[in-house]
Amino acid sequence: MNKKLLALAAMALVSLGAQAHRGWLLPSAGAIEGDKPWVTVDAAVSEALFDFEHQPLKLDGLSITGPDGAAVNPQNITSSRFRNSFDIELKQQGSYRISLVGEGAMASYKLGNEVKRVRGTPANIDQQIPAGATEVSKSLSVSRIETFVTAGKPTAGVQQPVGKGLELQAVSHPNELFAGDNSSFRLLMDGKPVAGMPVSVVRGGVRHSGLLDEQVYTTDAKGEIKVSWKQGGMYWVNASWPKRDAMPQGGQPPVAGKPQAAPAMPPLRASYTATLEVLP
Repeated sequence: MNKKLLALAAMALVSLGAQAHRGWLLPSAGAIEGDKPWVTVDAAVSEALFDFEHQPLKLDGLSITGPDGAAVNPQNITSSRFRNSFDIELKQQGSYRISLVGEGAMASYKLGNEVKRVRGTPANIDQQIPAGATEVSKSLSVSRIETFVTAGKPTAGVQQPVGKGLELQAVSHPNELFAGDNSSFRLLMDGKPVAGMPVSVVRGGVRHSGLLDEQVYTTDAKGEIKVSWKQGGMYWVNASWPKRDAMPQGGQPPVAGKPQAAPAMPPLRASYTATLEVLP
């Protein structure tokens, strides 16, 4: 088998082991020096991390918080086939939090013998359910995708929890991560620690390594995990609520001649994703 076929075979193995498409924010660097620092951030959805091969990540819900807690405006926003991008002028020395927050709603119901599903927002989902619907099941969702950058010396505050949805709080600082070290994080749901939840940590560069280098940690009784950084690079960190084995199974498989039941849904779905830079 020639080298090209071997590479294709490796990529096929990666695809088989990969999860669904992942959304992420990728800064050009996490720690930035210089008198007039800037950072460029790419926003995309892909299977391999951090490759541009699927679609751009929408920037609805983008917020940037500076070292003083004030909002910072993105600059030079661009949109292309596989990614959206923007620049941030880091006028203040210190740490910045860059977040994409989204809220949505889903519902399923029966109208007669037919099961229907609709999507919307928490504010309008009820308007999409017609009168006479039965077996109504609704689920709200909140997602947070973020990254952190520091100009000069890191400052505290960026890792403080917002208190809504799922969050992974860095016990120390998200821009002070080094290869060979262990770093502690605390998983929170609406500001409270969550025990027994899996947290996935994946290093970028899947395309060229041919391996999905994923580590899965489970939070302890305090909601904490201790991540071992094998080497430097950009890492994708993700957690979802509720746990997969705790989610309702939904409606039963359809049986000929028997009406299908509307699937049950968890009342709340939440996800958290961060891109973290680990320095050598």
